Amino acid sequence: MSEVDEDLRGVAGFTADPYPHYARMRAAGPVHTVRTDEFDRVWLVVGYDEGRAVLADQRFGKNWRTLPGQTAVGEPISAHMLEMDAPDHTRLRKLVAREFTSRRIEALRPRVQQITDELLDLMHPAGQADLVDALAFPLPMTVICELIGVPDLDRSAFRKLSNGVVSPADAQEETEAVRALGVYLAELIEDKRCSPGDDLLSALIAARHGDDDALSPAELVGMAFLLLVAGHETTVNLISNGVRALLAHPRQLEDLRSDFGLLDGAVEEMLRHDGPVENATFRFARERVEIGSRVIQAGEPVLVSLAGGDRDPGRYPRPDTFDIRRDAQGHLAFGHGLHFCLGAPLARLEGRIAIRTLLERCPGLVLDPAAGEPDWVPGMLIRGVRRLPVRW
Repeated sequence: MSEVDEDLRGVAGFTADPYPHYARMRAAGPVHTVRTDEFDRVWLVVGYDEGRAVLADQRFGKNWRTLPGQTAVGEPISAHMLEMDAPDHTRLRKLVAREFTSRRIEALRPRVQQITDELLDLMHPAGQADLVDALAFPLPMTVICELIGVPDLDRSAFRKLSNGVVSPADAQEETEAVRALGVYLAELIEDKRCSPGDDLLSALIAARHGDDDALSPAELVGMAFLLLVAGHETTVNLISNGVRALLAHPRQLEDLRSDFGLLDGAVEEMLRHDGPVENATFRFARERVEIGSRVIQAGEPVLVSLAGGDRDPGRYPRPDTFDIRRDAQGHLAFGHGLHFCLGAPLARLEGRIAIRTLLERCPGLVLDPAAGEPDWVPGMLIRGVRRLPVRW
């Protein structure tokens, strides 16, 4: 077994609060080899400057199929932009980028507000709720389903499969979820092919890029997977993590209630301080690369810690302090470079509307004292809780 700088498997309290561990590593250097549940040995970049550099460096690839000796075809849901390099990534991204421009996203504002109001209408009379189930999950899921054109999606079934892919309890759960989700989405696409509409998924089924052929069946499944999962998962945890941060910092909460002109900056600080994606999906070195005085050999896997970089004191003074007046611009919560999150404008819009409306309509909002310990999402990809019981 290869030597590593840190073995992160089973470290007490790591899932609940990984930040002290990243800080300790960062104090010793911005780049380390670690052992995780997924990797026997992987490079972990915890420095802000170094992480940002890796995210933008085309010497680090995403398409693992191009690794020497790699013969596996992979499941159809993996044929998506997040696991592609140029020019394939460029072709796929162009097909959907026009749907996520700032102008098009802004046009969704009235509908996002309407959905938020309807969810809070259902939630408010009870005086208590699990905020994830009542608001943070159904809001972005409804928006992305309507945008893609699958409003009748079985959301509880999809959520279970999605969780099995992005935050599995073990390898078997992940394998079963990946395969089941691939079948689920292939059937969904076939239904949409038979009954097309004026929506994004119908447009993708019919799309051509220049003189290229249409998207392959695997690419359609992969695109549907990425849009549906990335289209809701980030926002679920932006909302729930943001509300958790506010409730844990009552003075910051009161400042925001007193002046919603602080809201845009507050959401950026929520993203920086405890963002929804802890570590970017893995990359590999295409060639020998030196980063932070460490040499990464060709073919070796690399993880960029977005959470670690966004708490780097070299970039953000007092990085562990939650401060809604901070200039948090430049944070890595949505990534950087070629794979910068396409849905960032939509996530920001949904987060701002959800959090403001919640605070306006539930002025006595507090964590439910009977909630018990948080149920953290497992793994090192998604940062968040499965439940957020609150009262008002």
